[in-house]
Amino acid sequence: MPLEATMMIVDNSEYMRNGDFLPTRFDAMVDALNVVFQTKTDSNPENSVGLMTLAGHGPEVLVTHTRELGHILAGAHNARVKIGGAVDLPTAVNVAQLALKHRQNKNLRQRIVLFLGSPPDGPGTDEKNFTRLAKKLKKNNIAIDIVAFGDGIEEGETSLLEIFVNNVNSGDNSHYITVPSDPRRTLSDFVISSAVLSSDRGDRDQTMAEITNTAGPSADGTFGEFGGIDPSLDPELAMVMRMSMEEERARQRAQEQAAAGGASAPAEDPDNTSVPSAPSSSQHAAVATAPIPNVNATDEADDEEAALREALRLSQEEDVEMGDGANLAAAATGSASTATGAGGGEDMDEDEEAAIARAIEMSMQQPEKKK
Repeated sequence: MPLEATMMIVDNSEYMRNGDFLPTRFDAMVDALNVVFQTKTDSNPENSVGLMTLAGHGPEVLVTHTRELGHILAGAHNARVKIGGAVDLPTAVNVAQLALKHRQNKNLRQRIVLFLGSPPDGPGTDEKNFTRLAKKLKKNNIAIDIVAFGDGIEEGETSLLEIFVNNVNSGDNSHYITVPSDPRRTLSDFVISSAVLSSDRGDRDQTMAEITNTAGPSADGTFGEFGGIDPSLDPELAMVMRMSMEEERARQRAQEQAAAGGASAPAEDPDNTSVPSAPSSSQHAAVATAPIPNVNATDEADDEEAALREALRLSQEEDVEMGDGANLAAAATGSASTATGAGGGEDMDEDEEAAIARAIEMSMQQPEKKK
């Protein structure tokens, strides 16, 4: 933000009693003074603003450079008491130049903001004098902004004041704006959205100008976008409301996109190439505890029972002696062969060997029972 010392020059001529700017031209100008002061001091903590008159008994410095709004309002009250006479533009600009020269902080750039609400018809208001005065201001690096309203707006394609500002201008540091009478907009509304405060507001001036220039009543005469509030009466409030509405629209768009993305997530797989999901822990447990059928194991158990029953029958016969062990073995072998033949040839050798071993063991235990 610019580091500036500003001298505001107010018009306190008889023209300022006119009521085309509500409530009067002077009161509308005081409101604009407040806006300029607040914007300048808020943009940089070292900026300072002064106040002086343009008419009356002569140009007069009312407030030297200050950062206190109360001093500016007190100076505006004194200027109201001194309303009268005609404006003296060259003298007022020269006095403002001297006041800026004696500023306390020499690092501050110099600027004059002049409010003109009456015709510039005073002495020395010709193109020659204005050109000489403009060169002096430009040499001393003093920028000037002129706000012409009411009768201060000159007729014609190129006014004398516009030529004066163009001669002072260096790097677009000086501006001339005209404010027509508009019952829907105040003088401060035009000033706050104009190029006069653009450098102090930074990027905000574009938004404010957009709000104040494009805002208007709807067909039914209301301001529906701003909840029935006229944005020209409070452009800062309108800017905040518009930013809030834009954030809400962005949030709603994000929610709609998220919902649309969630609905299209489970896309169909026409080729059936999707990978099946892994079984849960409960499914693993059910598979682990389920019995696994085995046909060969069942056949083996039946063969063993048949062989054991045959061996037990033979061992219980009383006429069997020690030498009949081979017959027992042969019988057991025959029984085992028969059983295994019914169950299948794959386990024949294992069942036969097990039956022979059990038969031999039982035959050896038979003599002990007879004793």
